[in-house]
This record gives sequence, structure tokens and C-alpha cells, in this order.
Amino acid sequence: MPLLKDVRAARRVLLNIIRSRSSRAELARRLPTVPKPENGSVQVVVYFADSRVNMYQIRQWYAPLAELAKTRQVAIIARSPGTMLTLLDESPVAAVYLRQVADLERFIHSQDIKIVFYVNQNAKNFQMFRYGRMWHVFINHGESDKMYMTTNQFKAYDYALVAGDAAKERLARKLWDFDVERRAIPIGRPQADHFAGAQPYPADGRTVVLYAPTWEGDRPSAAYGSIATHGVALVGALLASPQHRVVYRPHPRSGVIDHAYGAANRSIIAAIAAANAADPAAHHVFDDGNELGWQLAGADVAITDVSAMVYDRLATGKPLIVARPVSPAADVDESGYLGAAEWLTSEAAGDIVAIADRVQHSAEAQENLHFWVERHFGDTGPGAATARFHAAVEQLVERWDEHAALHEGDADSSEDPFDDDVDEDAIGED
Repeated sequence: MPLLKDVRAARRVLLNIIRSRSSRAELARRLPTVPKPENGSVQVVVYFADSRVNMYQIRQWYAPLAELAKTRQVAIIARSPGTMLTLLDESPVAAVYLRQVADLERFIHSQDIKIVFYVNQNAKNFQMFRYGRMWHVFINHGESDKMYMTTNQFKAYDYALVAGDAAKERLARKLWDFDVERRAIPIGRPQADHFAGAQPYPADGRTVVLYAPTWEGDRPSAAYGSIATHGVALVGALLASPQHRVVYRPHPRSGVIDHAYGAANRSIIAAIAAANAADPAAHHVFDDGNELGWQLAGADVAITDVSAMVYDRLATGKPLIVARPVSPAADVDESGYLGAAEWLTSEAAGDIVAIADRVQHSAEAQENLHFWVERHFGDTGPGAATARFHAAVEQLVERWDEHAALHEGDADSSEDPFDDDVDEDAIGED
């Protein structure tokens, strides 16, 4: 068994190298025709050093960034060739490919960057942190009660844009000596102002249930995924009901570590296809698209795992059920919304039809939900979160101007502590 794992690992590395070289060749062909931002024009950048497998983290910011770009020049910095190719095809704002630190250095000195946004905790973020004359701001790729939301890495950033009061209290409770009032700026969920997309099913009276589980996780404390423990049973029960329609949107990394988890995912996808073949009017959906919005806004009931999807759905104010992790090692913070959530145990997964009906029509459940929506996101009226996001940017620009005036004439020296010759692109490219 260990030998088989080694062979699989070696095969993955080899495939990544091959894909990386292919991506570089394609990118070399396309880049000469890509317009570059004018010198001195870019004030806000999003630093994304990850590979294509984590594109979902930056995609959810596309619409808010496009709106911000109407008033301030925005660019996304990519360090991976595969990521850059994807951004060229779909990003609504400018994207620049800066593979080596020397490339990054040249771009930094050619622009007027005041704010750098980060959507994840990639280790290469550290290569950007050394530039001191800009605000480094963590914007994350969602709001949740995962342990990821209170990591001590928050302290590496000058500021963090968070959803609301619950996030601030979470950080204050978990992090020692972290100035939440100064460094955490609540903006709500600006993505919710851009939920869009046509629903790929008719409005025929069926109750639409969104099941959006997360992946299996890479450590026991992050084992939040429910596909293998809840998913097969709950989707099977919903498919058997002529009054229900399933929209299944699994995390794109589902099964990358646990083969059994991946097999359960494939089983659900096959079951949906079989149900549609047996009854074409059912219009059950397996959704692996890039667009996120219609799923959250259109479903009558949503079932998620402990993940950012809980709060993406919570921002809509519509009925929500959370799958309780089976693993006793999973780190679940029940001091906030999860302490009052509608939980679904693995034992009860087969009874989901009755449970979903109760949650959808219970006045008590709705009252509880609305309380937590306000606590996590504040005003969720149309455009409110976008206005707060733009106000936060303006506030940070004003602070930048103040500090720039105080330090005018000071030298900005940063020696490069990294070896530019190290080829890291082939590692984890896909």
C-alpha cells in the first residue's frame, strides 16, 4: 500500500510538470497580445499565487472587483501559468503574470499600489509581504466558523475585511493581542449583491434543495465534508421524492485526498444522471460551473457543511441546514451561528425530506435565521455591502496618503530574500 501511494504521488508530480510546461508554452504564445496596465495606473491589486485548483477562491471576487474597477484601477497578480491562462479567459479586471520575484519587483516599482488584497493563506503571500509601502489586506474567500477564520496568520496582514460583528467577536476571542477594532473592517458580503445566473430548471412547483458540501479536508480538525457520511443517503431520499429537485454542487477538491470520498461523490453524480434519465421532467442538477449565485438565491432549502457556503447562503436569509461532521476531531466553533444552526446528523440524512419541509415552513426557524443574518452581515439590503466595501477601500487609501505624507523622502529598501532561480510553478500546478 505505501508503494502504491508513492507511485500515485510520483505520477501526480510528473503530470503537474507536464501540465505546467504546456501551460507555459501556451502562455508564452498569448501574453504578447495581452494589454498591460499603464505605468502608475494600478492602485489596488489582488495577489493570487495559487494554482488553478483554487480558482474558486478568486472567482467569487470577480463581480465586486469589477465594480470597484469603475473607480480605481484594479489588477490581479498571478504567479502560476495555468492560473494566468484561466484569468485571461474569464477575469473581468486586468491580470498580470509575475512568475519570478524579479518580475514582481519590476511591477511593484512601475505602479502606484496602495492596497494588496489576499484571498487565501498561500505560502507565497510572504514574498509580497516584504513591500512595506502598501496596505496588505486579507479579504478571504468566504465567511465561516472554520478554524481557518481565526488562524494567527491574520496578524501578518495590516488589515482584514470581515463580514460583520460575529467575525470581529470570533477574532477577538481566538487571537491574543489582536486589535480587532482597528485592524478588522466589517463590510458584509459584497458578493451577495451580484448573485446572478439563470436557473437551469423550470418553475414547476417542486421544492428545490441545494446540497453544497465541502471537501474531505487535509487534517482531522478540518474534516468537515459530508459527501461520504450524509450525501449518498440524503440525495437518494430527495431523488426518490417527486416533489423535490436536487441541485448538487460539491467542492471542486472533493476526493483529492480520500478515494472513498471521491467515490461517494461520483456515486451521487451518477444517481442524479439516472434519476433524470428515468424522469426528464425532474431536472435535477449536478453543478460544477464557475458561476455562483443562482444556486444560493434560488433554492428553497440549502444543505451545506461547515464551510463558507453556510454564510454565503445565510446572506440570502433563506432556510438552511448544516451537516454535522461525523469526525469527533473536527474543530466546530458553536459559540456563534453554528450553536443555533439546524443540524443534520448522518443518522438522520435519510429523513431529509421531512426535515427540509419543517425547516422551510417553521416560523421559529425563520426568526432564528434572521437574527443570525443581521449578526453576521449587518444590512443585507441591495447594494449595502458593496457600499461598505468601497468605503473600506477609500478609508485605506486615506490612511495610505496620511502615512505617505509622514514618510515622504524616506528610502524604501527591500533586499530580495528569495532565490529567483527556484522553479516552483511545476509544484501543484493542477
